[in-house]
Amino acid sequence: MTPDGEVCRLPGVPSTSRDPGLYGDDDLVASLLADARTWFIVGLSSNRARAAYGVAEFLQRKARTIVPIHPKAEDVLGSRGFATVEQAAALLGTPDVVDCFVRSELVGPVVDSAIAVGASAAWLQFDVIDEQAAQRARAAGLDVVMDRCPAADWPRLGPAA
Repeated sequence: MTPDGEVCRLPGVPSTSRDPGLYGDDDLVASLLADARTWFIVGLSSNRARAAYGVAEFLQRKARTIVPIHPKAEDVLGSRGFATVEQAAALLGTPDVVDCFVRSELVGPVVDSAIAVGASAAWLQFDVIDEQAAQRARAAGLDVVMDRCPAADWPRLGPAA
């Protein structure tokens, strides 16, 4: 959560050197916000000051199932936590979205886990950018959203209810 109480803030103008197909267009984002029900949130801990906590809480308020993925495997917001995407998928099944709140240099293996468990989409949060990992996910058939936040996109693109 930002100091002024926002769950997450819209980023500035993107660089023109980006491959726009890796960042998710508004139609894809709207579709995921409307249809994706199960979100594995990588990097979610019980730290209320972190953006992952605010976004997870927001998604729960929108009737989405959140699954905390963090090395501590702690329960968060009433949901059972897991240490890895694979452990969660083995018990709960395939997620719709693997939402990544980890640093760019660490996100590649998380995206590979999303591919391995058959997730429908990989969503890399603001400032989490790994175009090679995004290309691997897209080549494996996953939808990819990068450098965006579902809570920030929801008011404009999410379902009205």
